[in-house]
Amino acid sequence: MESTYVKWYSQSLGRDMEYKIYGNGRRTLFVFPSQNGRFYDYENFGMTDVLAYWVDKGDLRIVCCDSIDNETWSNYGGNPRWRIEQHERWFHYIVDELIPSIRRGYETFIVTGCSMGGFHAGNFFFRRPDLFDTVIALSGLYHASYFFGDYSDELVYSNSPLDFLRWMPYDHYYWDMYRHRRLIFCVGQGNWEEDLLDSTRRLDTLLCEKGVPAWFDYWGHDVAHDWVWWKKQIPYFIGNVLG
Repeated sequence: MESTYVKWYSQSLGRDMEYKIYGNGRRTLFVFPSQNGRFYDYENFGMTDVLAYWVDKGDLRIVCCDSIDNETWSNYGGNPRWRIEQHERWFHYIVDELIPSIRRGYETFIVTGCSMGGFHAGNFFFRRPDLFDTVIALSGLYHASYFFGDYSDELVYSNSPLDFLRWMPYDHYYWDMYRHRRLIFCVGQGNWEEDLLDSTRRLDTLLCEKGVPAWFDYWGHDVAHDWVWWKKQIPYFIGNVLG
């Protein structure tokens, strides 16, 4: 599998950022790392290996970005306003700098991630459905209070899908975009999935209430919050999406 490593300066963050591209297929899978993870984790945990079939036959290109979760969502002792402002700077690095640099014409991406990466995948998808036509979120959590506790402001609200989707005006044009996108949310029911399972069920109920078709797939009670299961889930869903 051919791959390209890239490191370049982000104006939004004021630092060098790294990412890696695998293959050059017709569809792009944009990958967020899990909590505090790095751009190389997807490869190191064997996720690119289980997708090699689609990459090698020219159906898929994989782009793995870097995170700064240790400064934002995982920085529990930090100033909450600074944390969420820093997240917004990272958000703008992704949507205003990284994606335009890899986007081919008016291409829309498949976005995915596991655990915290699943949260990012869902959050970015719901905030920018013009950039992503498919979301595959694995073991994600979709409310910001898990990380920010009782603290809230307009930026925390804007990054908490279970909140901003509930109160989004019924005539907002994003609703029609969601209804014409492909939404896939998967979670296990085994060890370390309890909070993620509850959050996924709440999102399931909310999207049903809003009339947004989505595929919520609840795997068995033996399915834990672990890479061994995500390695089974991602090829299953990619195979379904790519046909």
